[in-house]
Amino acid sequence: MTRFKRTVLKVGLAAFAAVCAHAAAAQSDAAANFPNRPIRMVVGFAAGGGNDLFARLVGQKLSDNIGQPVVIENKPGAGGRIAVEYVKSQPADGYTVMVAASGQMAIAAAIYPKLSYHPTRDFLPLTMIASFPLILAGPANDTIKSVKDLVAYGKANPDKSNYATSSPAFIITTELFKLKTGMPAVAVPYKSSNEMMLSVAGGNTLFAIADGPPTMPLVQGGKIRALAVTGSERSSELPDVPSMAEAGYPEVNIGLWSGIFVLAGTPPAIANKIATESRRALADPGVREKLKAMAVNPGGGPGEEFRQRIDGDIKLFADVVKAANLKFED
Repeated sequence: MTRFKRTVLKVGLAAFAAVCAHAAAAQSDAAANFPNRPIRMVVGFAAGGGNDLFARLVGQKLSDNIGQPVVIENKPGAGGRIAVEYVKSQPADGYTVMVAASGQMAIAAAIYPKLSYHPTRDFLPLTMIASFPLILAGPANDTIKSVKDLVAYGKANPDKSNYATSSPAFIITTELFKLKTGMPAVAVPYKSSNEMMLSVAGGNTLFAIADGPPTMPLVQGGKIRALAVTGSERSSELPDVPSMAEAGYPEVNIGLWSGIFVLAGTPPAIANKIATESRRALADPGVREKLKAMAVNPGGGPGEEFRQRIDGDIKLFADVVKAANLKFED
């Protein structure tokens, strides 16, 4: 290589290094000034549901941490997918954050071949808010006091056997429950898990399998009865309620999660700042105690760990759908 070429190469490398340094400095400045206006936190379900409660709890602490309002925007519909598609259409500037659940992300990716988004390619998982078993709940009467009672009643009264649901996550779990028990039941759609459980309390549906936040208050108030929790372990908040394994159905072991996402094109420094402050919010003892009171396991781990969980769940749910021979329409 000639001296001239070496000189040109050195100048080029120096210029490239300067550009990189300038870009890094610009990102650092952007993160330092972020946020300078309210952040919108989009939830794909109606107010009162589990994800809405998670968003409001974490959003308030996040607002305290960053010194800007965090405004919750509920955009229910299509099992939460409308909200995801909406967020995908927004600027990737960090001012639109999404609290999304297994149903909208991993399950949707597993069951809809023509889904307009991918949970870990179009979005950046920042941290999990909570993971949790689901609760099987029925009416608070003297006829149905156990899973065995529910199955027997459903088989004896197929015309009265229906279940409430608000997302594919609950449909898959309930249909798996039906598959393993042989119990007939027809799905009745609602907009949120809160509405689901209120329908059980009001006698409009026989039972439902849903998340803890909207279920626990109704159980504690004697409006519905918790019959089992999915998986092999009991919930610390429902110590007297058997697990599905204890009830005789260990295969009904689906657990779900909720987490915080931004668009994949969000500047790394800004995404990292949101992730860091979100994890700081989830580390707050008061926040963790309130999450535990909702019968969930508090999250707050690294984003890469969350991404791996999502990719693994996509395969898990696809396997369940295939085994149960379920069909979903977009």
